[in-house]
Amino acid sequence: MNKEILVLYYSRYGATKQLATLIARGIESVAGISARIRTVPAVSRVCEKVADEIPESGHPYVENKDLQECIGLALGSPVRFGNMSANMKHFWDGTSPEWLAGVLSGKPACVFTSSSSLHGGQEACLLSMMIPLMHHGMIIVGLPYSNQELLTTKTGGTPYGVSHLAGINSDLQLSEEESKLAFAQGKHLAEIALKLTTN
Repeated sequence: MNKEILVLYYSRYGATKQLATLIARGIESVAGISARIRTVPAVSRVCEKVADEIPESGHPYVENKDLQECIGLALGSPVRFGNMSANMKHFWDGTSPEWLAGVLSGKPACVFTSSSSLHGGQEACLLSMMIPLMHHGMIIVGLPYSNQELLTTKTGGTPYGVSHLAGINSDLQLSEEESKLAFAQGKHLAEIALKLTTN
């Protein structure tokens, strides 16, 4: 039975979901590792409104047991004023029981994001996602410069994690560099997770 890495993301217009899919492919390029892709429900401005337990389409919603069952985590969110989305933060705000139990402690994690403008807070968002992961005791895995696309990209891509420039109308497709970096990031995470779990 393959060990699993959780790929957890929120995506409104689809770009972060595309990155999640490519990261999952990179994860599964490593023998013995599978990707478990999950998302989070939208947060309503109306406090009484409750989302259905199962999304109408796409990936299932994350459950806290997914954190316990994974050997690593790839976390993605679109940029919201230099921060992760409220939807993603809402999920992490509810993980105190897992934090107290040390469920994620010692597991590797990486982060990824998408924004409408090149200088729209991508790196700040990536750093904001690292904060709760560090509180959980996770080992942060960056994107090394051995991936030459980090040196040549004119779109997204950072050493903190892969990113995507979606454009003001969220209509720009992933560039070749962004796609390669997403795959490489998933593979890198899986290789490290495997080393950490192999005796």
